[in-house]
Amino acid sequence: VRRQVVYDDIGGLTQGVYDLIKEIDDPSKGDYAFPCFSLSKELHKSPVDIANELASKINDERIEKIESVNGYLNFFIQKEYLIKEVLTEYGNKRSDYGKENHKETVLVEYSSPNICKPFHIGHMRTTLIGHALYNIYKYLGYNTIGINHLGDYGSQFGKLIEGYKLWGNEYDLSVDAIDKLVEMYVRINALASEDETVLERCRENFKKLEDKEPEYVALWEKFRDLSLEEFNKTYDLLGIKFDSIKGEASYSDGIDEVVNILEKNNKITISEGAKIVDLTDDGIETPCIIKKSDGSSIYATRDLAAILYRARTYDYDKSIYITGYEQDLHFKQVFAVAKYLDLDEKYVKGLEHISYGLYSLKEGKMSTRKGNFIKLDDVLNESISKAKEVILEKNPELEDLDDVAKKVGIGAVIFGDLYNSLSKDEVFDLDEMIKFNGETSPYIQYMYVRIRSILRKNDKEVLLNDVKYDKLLEGQAYELVKLIYKFNDVLNAVIDKNEPYFLSRYLIKLATTYSEYYNEVKILSDDIDERNSRIYLITIVSEILKTGCNLLGIEMPERM
Repeated sequence: VRRQVVYDDIGGLTQGVYDLIKEIDDPSKGDYAFPCFSLSKELHKSPVDIANELASKINDERIEKIESVNGYLNFFIQKEYLIKEVLTEYGNKRSDYGKENHKETVLVEYSSPNICKPFHIGHMRTTLIGHALYNIYKYLGYNTIGINHLGDYGSQFGKLIEGYKLWGNEYDLSVDAIDKLVEMYVRINALASEDETVLERCRENFKKLEDKEPEYVALWEKFRDLSLEEFNKTYDLLGIKFDSIKGEASYSDGIDEVVNILEKNNKITISEGAKIVDLTDDGIETPCIIKKSDGSSIYATRDLAAILYRARTYDYDKSIYITGYEQDLHFKQVFAVAKYLDLDEKYVKGLEHISYGLYSLKEGKMSTRKGNFIKLDDVLNESISKAKEVILEKNPELEDLDDVAKKVGIGAVIFGDLYNSLSKDEVFDLDEMIKFNGETSPYIQYMYVRIRSILRKNDKEVLLNDVKYDKLLEGQAYELVKLIYKFNDVLNAVIDKNEPYFLSRYLIKLATTYSEYYNEVKILSDDIDERNSRIYLITIVSEILKTGCNLLGIEMPERM
């Protein structure tokens, strides 16, 4: 409606003009507003005069009225027209409502935990943000590929190998292997910080690993297998699967090619024995190290090798990396160096880093080196336990209690993580996430369950032909229709801004508006036309609540 009525009738102006159209929060002032200020310079008139002139000229049966207010055009859409359009479109598309049919290939790299370390809540944000974006890109029709780029290479493995050499006989790795590897890592890290000779042995270990000495490779493979076994338990709890799981080590064979291309293009210089790329011409003062003075590679080198691999393997249009903002400089450097790898320009332009604020505990910042962290499995299981307690109080006879508690508990953690803008640092607070009222996933799930309960009480399936549009004109019914219409716009806002919270906030608004509607009318009215129309409307609301939550990675129970 916005695109057709405003965009067309103003005169086929640019897409940029369409993007200026905004919703009006107060329905008494209209549905949509168009600011005329951007046209003032082009038309050499005041915004007020432009608004008055346009208001007098636009005549469309789809618009109930137009008001010119202080340089704005406020549009009141013809309600019955909008209701019919939205409900008809949903009736035709059902599970495809809001979908598009893009053909571009989008890579989403997310989660990417370091092996030999616990999957703690510091890894949660990249995992949940990435999974939501992956789902939404896929829903909108993109050829989407989810990549788990494991941190299975680097100098830390030199340390861990040294710790295993010193104390391996003290640990039984057949039970709680990750916890014991972490304990070993904390010990060796402390020792290496005090003794330079130990630190040097750790560096030598990693160089031997890069040189593929069998003893060191065998230890690394042992640590990697134990880690993946542990990580998969967490992914199973979250219902997450990846299209590709490849660690940094998978790209080690491409390191020499990266160095050769950069040397051929005269981009490598030597600094204190290390091979670097100077990036001052790209506005980056810190050079990108390609190889250390001892000849070993670093994280950036392996990321560059991965870019070459992915361009050739996937022919991607966009390649997204999701990490904390602490890696902002790293990705600026990598993307700048990628320009010199003789890649097609589209692959370089398609590189995109999405950074997010970090979680801290109430006691302060987490650190694996210091052993100060909370394992994500423990958080999820505690959330499930808390959900189970609340549900038992409300519905002690509930069947499938464990399954419902799992959906509610895990959904609470996911939604709590995705509810705010990515840029914000967050203090992790499970008690706030698991509340059954307020702006939480349990609240949305409860509203969904209430709708499903009403639908089960209705005596027959309601079809679009049973709906009388004039029965949905007033109050929150019309507001629900406008929210349903907005679903596709919200999904596009998520990928345009890389912000899942647009969808989270939308779902809260949809759930609270439904609650207001439920309190406003009798859904199962004695008037058959009212009953059918209201049932059809809330059926759509329930299906969008479910679809939206599923896109965030949240499952919906049918009863609570």
